[in-house]
Amino acid sequence: MATIKPFRGVRPPKQWVEQVESRPYDVLDSEEARAEAGDNEKSLYHIIKPEINFEPGTSEYDPRVYQSAVEHFQMFQERGWLVQDLEEHYYIYAQTMNGKTQYGLVVGAYVNDYLTGVIKKHELTRRDKEEDRMKHVRVCNANIEPVFFAYPDNDTLDKLIMRYAATTPEYDFIAPIDGFRHQLWVVSCAEDIAAITAEFAKMPSLYIADGHHRSAAAALVGAEKAQNNPNHTGTEEYNYFMAVCFQASQLTILDYNRVVKDLNGMSSEAFLEALGHNFEVACQGAEIYHPQRLHEFSLYLDGLWYSLVAKTGTYDDTDPIGVLDVDISSRLILDQLLGIKDLRSDNRIDFVGGLRGLGELKRRVDSGEMRMALALYPVTMQQIMDIADSGKIMPPKATWFEPKLRSGLIIHKLDD
Repeated sequence: MATIKPFRGVRPPKQWVEQVESRPYDVLDSEEARAEAGDNEKSLYHIIKPEINFEPGTSEYDPRVYQSAVEHFQMFQERGWLVQDLEEHYYIYAQTMNGKTQYGLVVGAYVNDYLTGVIKKHELTRRDKEEDRMKHVRVCNANIEPVFFAYPDNDTLDKLIMRYAATTPEYDFIAPIDGFRHQLWVVSCAEDIAAITAEFAKMPSLYIADGHHRSAAAALVGAEKAQNNPNHTGTEEYNYFMAVCFQASQLTILDYNRVVKDLNGMSSEAFLEALGHNFEVACQGAEIYHPQRLHEFSLYLDGLWYSLVAKTGTYDDTDPIGVLDVDISSRLILDQLLGIKDLRSDNRIDFVGGLRGLGELKRRVDSGEMRMALALYPVTMQQIMDIADSGKIMPPKATWFEPKLRSGLIIHKLDD
């Protein structure tokens, strides 16, 4: 069963939250972070993208960069831009996108739950990316950014959250760039804190929705600290890491689409004919065409959109992986026809998150940068949970969650 705890969050005072908060470190590059930070010395990018504190071109893995993160984290606290709460709390974090609001609970997730599989993952992680985030957690001695979990729907927690949502939030702002609304409430009532802890203790599993590398890094640093502490008791703050947990049914997963540079030596006619072996292919004209259901894809080629419906027998609805459209398209189109074997390393393919819309796929093909585009029907949260429960791993580039968590609203110190 899942173990969580409240913690003493480190947060910006209300009047500075919009100057401190930022996008997550991994959704923008160094120069974008430099531009967004501008002359704002309170921007969290100085801590989570600390290479911007040096001359352009400085490697984000330079030892000086990690040290700069520590120095800025300390400076933010000394100047009062980040202040630690006096008592342990849970926090409620709401995001509103396109009129839909999802509510998350910000908690201390248990390191041992990650290590033993109570916290379940559905993606592979790369050791180099883990090590980068581990260095950042180690030097800052804090989880500067949260990870993104899902939990099975729970009526008790839903009612508690809605009770707080009816009150005035601590933070309430529209973020630049994404234009989405972000709100935060502090759960300080001892009875409510106890109720949240008790409800999570009934849950057999929590699910990583987004942030697999941050989850691994946070848990592994916690485990390191336990191993290196001869007086370890199991109650130390480093036994927990910061997560925002959302009810599974509230989450929005967008399509994660593909653009490819060439047809592997085939003409357009030969490619369409080859697709016909495994798909029902129908031209839908020049207007953008969205996949309407599971196992239907949209292909954009030579100024026209085509629907591709996978034929019976090309997939296995009883297999949590085999039922996925990302698996079908990877096997039968990208690998079998186009010779793209490794989605992570092949430079002939790129990926476009669904928030950009299918117009972005059309633009990149029409520009000549790419030869064709493939749009997929979105994965569901239930599919992700089924895969995690089965112990299997999803194919790469399968999920795109929106909205992204804003960073800088709460930080979790490992030594409290």
